[in-house]
Amino acid sequence: MSAEPDGPEDRLRRFATIWSRAVFPVTSTSSTRPEFEKLLLPLARRLSGALRARSFDADAGRTVGAALVEAHCTDPEALSRTLDCVDAYLVLYCGEDGDREDLRARSGRLQHAMAAGFAQALRERTLAEQETVARAALEAQGVVAQALHATEARFRAVFEGAAIGIGIADLEGNVLQVNGALHRMFGLSEQSMRGRNVKEWVHPDDAPQTWRLYDELVRGEREHYHVEKAFYRPDGTVLWTNLTVSLLRDADGDPQYQLALMEDTTERRLLNLRLRYEATHDALTGLPNRTFFFERLEKALGAGEGQRFGLCYLDLDGFKTVNDSLGHAAGDRLLVEVADRLQACATASGEMVARLGGDEFVALTTGPETERTVDELAARIMNALLAPISVDGRELTVRGSIGIVEGPAGERSAAEVLRSADITMYRAKSAGGNRFELADPESDARAITRHGLTTALPTALDRGEFFIEYQPLVHLGDGSVRGAEALVRWLHPQHGVLSPDRFIPLAEHTGLIVPLGRWVLEQSVLQARAWRDLHGGALGPLRINVNLSPCQLTHPGLVQDTVEILERTGMSPDALCLEVTESALIGADDDLLKPLRRLAEMGVDIALDDFGTGYSNLANLRRLPVSVLKLDRSFTQSMQRFPADPVDLKIVEGIVSLAHSLDLAVTVEGVETGAQAEQLRVLGCDTAQGWYYARPGPPDRLHDLALVDATG
Repeated sequence: MSAEPDGPEDRLRRFATIWSRAVFPVTSTSSTRPEFEKLLLPLARRLSGALRARSFDADAGRTVGAALVEAHCTDPEALSRTLDCVDAYLVLYCGEDGDREDLRARSGRLQHAMAAGFAQALRERTLAEQETVARAALEAQGVVAQALHATEARFRAVFEGAAIGIGIADLEGNVLQVNGALHRMFGLSEQSMRGRNVKEWVHPDDAPQTWRLYDELVRGEREHYHVEKAFYRPDGTVLWTNLTVSLLRDADGDPQYQLALMEDTTERRLLNLRLRYEATHDALTGLPNRTFFFERLEKALGAGEGQRFGLCYLDLDGFKTVNDSLGHAAGDRLLVEVADRLQACATASGEMVARLGGDEFVALTTGPETERTVDELAARIMNALLAPISVDGRELTVRGSIGIVEGPAGERSAAEVLRSADITMYRAKSAGGNRFELADPESDARAITRHGLTTALPTALDRGEFFIEYQPLVHLGDGSVRGAEALVRWLHPQHGVLSPDRFIPLAEHTGLIVPLGRWVLEQSVLQARAWRDLHGGALGPLRINVNLSPCQLTHPGLVQDTVEILERTGMSPDALCLEVTESALIGADDDLLKPLRRLAEMGVDIALDDFGTGYSNLANLRRLPVSVLKLDRSFTQSMQRFPADPVDLKIVEGIVSLAHSLDLAVTVEGVETGAQAEQLRVLGCDTAQGWYYARPGPPDRLHDLALVDATG
């Protein structure tokens, strides 16, 4: 018996475990790793909730980023590992059944918010430490002022012993005194700093209010102010400081000096810039990453009237083959070279290239004329990939498929644009690759609907959205109802009733066809039992026909499931007929036919459905364990007209004669007129189904038809 699938809480804990294992080695904490994991679990729950919330909440990401700082995860590597972990596993373990592309986009925005929250918390923590120092310095200000009027010895002890830079200037800005910490920050001697005027230290990055606050202070209109300010050093480098300037008054209370307290924040600022860079750039290629790209795309989509955007979504053709044959290291070198070439393609104003992950890249162009420039950008990218790339002495040919989306700003969200580009890229890939395609709204709608149905399929069975209709099988000789074919339908909450051709191929692609087919088989046999129990043998033996897909044929549990269902319902094997399409058995070997032979030996009828639509090999019928040929409607359509096509009549007559000589019954589908039914009876066909008798419907309708037939 298989284990129960993990619930949401189990997947959440698994994500928290992976996160703690990644971050714990670079965390300065006295906690054990299990204790650290317990600390991360509520943060993981907060991220999971934000990922699946109805509306995006950036505060959740910022809160988690800040919480990491509180948990002593202040090493830049801790943030980098956290963002990698969230990017790789948050959607996988916490996304449940949401739209994967939307979840990936939201995960990227959460990562950005986490990085911002981390940097802000780290800055606030630093500022708090600075404030402690500043308060101590301000408290010492009175001592300094008093020392100026008292003893030079006491003043020098405070002034020179301070760990922060201290400078004193007159109200005209002339520097009078500096301590050792300050002139070491500037890389100047004490003598060279004395006599300079503070107004010489203007920097292009000065905040607008910096010099206004200075003027107010020297006029005596304020006692102090605090700003972040940059200074040029003699070697051209920049010194960043937290600067507090206070006014010193004389014994009569008149302004006399200005006191500057400076803390060197250059290294911390560079760390924050590096954190920001690492959070917004791809570690392998150096290109902007998904987070940075979404920032730029959202900005482009929010531009004013008259602005447009163009997006090229590139996926390399056959990249997996490189990884599988040459290894991931060679694949990485290939990606780096591709990234360099793409970067060279987007050098104009308003253009950028980013790596979304794996072998997926995007190029964005903005402006009023992107209808032209995006095509040119796509052509440059295709040309850039023409020349082979040398990796480990091998010349590798690189090709790519590009999906292009272009349009006016303000009409679609970033997630919608990227989804359209992704769909279009796969359309280019399915057309043979090495090309680019333009987005088409109708193709997008079909692909989105198909994706939505695929996503909804796994839970639709649990929610009871499938139901079965039954179409009667009628004996052409006496017109009696001999059974019914079970036809599954999907009652979709948004799209209404869907026929099998809309969802069976998707179920086969996802593997859901096996549990769905088992459910159809069980429900159909139960219904046959219900008909038998309701009227005993009054209606005669009603056989139920159930379709099998190629995936079900290869599933090892087919025979066992069928036997268990028949035994549990108390139905004999001859009450069941399994229909298999002719195309599914073309070239079938003994392994594929073995389960069908076992079922046939038990007494289950096997029908060869859609006979005549494949490359029919009539001689092959002798080796197939079938007892019924189900003739495709294409052979009998001409019989709806009078006179019928004599060639079709001969073909059907020949097939019926051959089938009967092999002890096979013949069923015809698609019977729509009485003349057609009569012609098929004359030709010797055994049973038929079609709208002439009844459309597929609920089980009660078949029961009524059979009852009418039985009572005359």
